[in-house]
Amino acid sequence: QVQLVESGGGLVQPGGSLRLSCAASGSVFGFGVMGWYRQLPGKQRDLVASITSGGITNYVDSVKGRFTISRDNAKNTVYLQMNSLKPEDTAVYYCYAHLTLTSTQYWGQGTQVTVSS
Repeated sequence: QVQLVESGGGLVQPGGSLRLSCAASGSVFGFGVMGWYRQLPGKQRDLVASITSGGITNYVDSVKGRFTISRDNAKNTVYLQMNSLKPEDTAVYYCYAHLTLTSTQYWGQGTQVTVSS
């Protein structure tokens, strides 16, 4: 059974940094696209960044230049380095991983990121 376990959220002051990690397990096959969404209470879940198995990245405009997504294919782990954090980055962050073989998308449990002074 595929599981995604996230870590690294927390409380940080504006201008600070956090690094999120998400480790996928339970599949002998590699994952295709992996990435991160975020969600505010009562709002839809929005894409933040994604990365293909070949390393092609995509970011929402609001985080370009501040966030960096990366992955370790050998460990089936995706990371999100978040710098110059702003209060509007406050949200629950969810990682996802797309298993190409079955065309199934899996989600992490979510981790809270709060940017506040």
